[in-house]
Amino acid sequence: MTRAVRLGVDGRELRPGVHTGIRRYLAEVLRTASRAGWAGVVYRDAASASGSGFPGMRDRVLSAPTTQWWDQVALPRALAQDRASVVLSPYYKGPLLAPCPVVLTIHDLFFIGYPGRRRPLYDATMTALARLYAGRASAIIAVSEYSRRAIVARLGVSPSKVTVIPNALASDFKPAPEADTVKLRYGIPSAYILYVGNFMPHKNLPRLLRAYAALPGCLRSRHALVLAGGDHAGRPALEALATRLGVGGRVVFPGSVDDDDLPALYTAAAVFVLPSLEEGFGLPALEAMACGTPVVASNRGALPEVLGGAGLLVDPADERAIADGIARVLSDIDLAKDLRRLGLARAPLYSADRTAGRVLTLLEQVAG
Repeated sequence: MTRAVRLGVDGRELRPGVHTGIRRYLAEVLRTASRAGWAGVVYRDAASASGSGFPGMRDRVLSAPTTQWWDQVALPRALAQDRASVVLSPYYKGPLLAPCPVVLTIHDLFFIGYPGRRRPLYDATMTALARLYAGRASAIIAVSEYSRRAIVARLGVSPSKVTVIPNALASDFKPAPEADTVKLRYGIPSAYILYVGNFMPHKNLPRLLRAYAALPGCLRSRHALVLAGGDHAGRPALEALATRLGVGGRVVFPGSVDDDDLPALYTAAAVFVLPSLEEGFGLPALEAMACGTPVVASNRGALPEVLGGAGLLVDPADERAIADGIARVLSDIDLAKDLRRLGLARAPLYSADRTAGRVLTLLEQVAG
């Protein structure tokens, strides 16, 4: 990689305590850029003002009265002052009048036409804005072929403008031995079925709860259901549903899990379940596979593409199918062993060199 490229990065997602997939994406790109000797500036707002800790990347906090002002005035001005060669945004939006090429990473289009939610005026407005941002961008990164097709179809951009580069898997995700300590820390009493993520409607967690309640009693008595995530707004409804289903005492809500604890939490799980109605990528499923955990996942969105045959796919709209998939993995030792082997073999395809390294190559091409 050339050191002549001076990278600008919209780093607002790097706020303390944030555990989103976008944050993980940014961290891996910046970590890879640092290792490659790149120099650049990570632009933050007041909420994300703490240092990033990426050698070669300087932090700069930009003040702005509104998000739109930060996007369209403060950021372009700073890019010009810092003589950036190219700017990477991890969102669907970027500065419209930037002094350098803009590369967007569009993870999904859930901000338009969110599954199960009709908002015609809002969706029309967001579609128009997204089309404007995409049209002005020099290049767009999609994290899956599934997302690329949606971007091309809904935003009206040329397929040649959109490059598929999957999310990077952090090197920390590998089989970890500290399971007992982590279980104690998060109040997990027994063997368990694991979900990691937010509690938004497209994650389909009410069906997962009903599937768990439908498991044979012998499996449910041996395995708790752990719903890990810091989504405090969505938690009360799920707790109430678990109580109504008679499984409230077997469902654990550990809240946000520290990044350092996640590999052990995945490793110790009997099975990881991701029953989403839609996914632009599905990073937790990949993290679980890298830790040697069998995965049961939805057959929709990008998940079949990401798992590539290394997980058991089920219909997320069918609670019985979800329950049957979980029960099969818990009951069939050979199937669980095969899924562990296949997952561990597939995970290296998403190493930082193969993913975040390709992001740097694209940025270098655009800057040139």
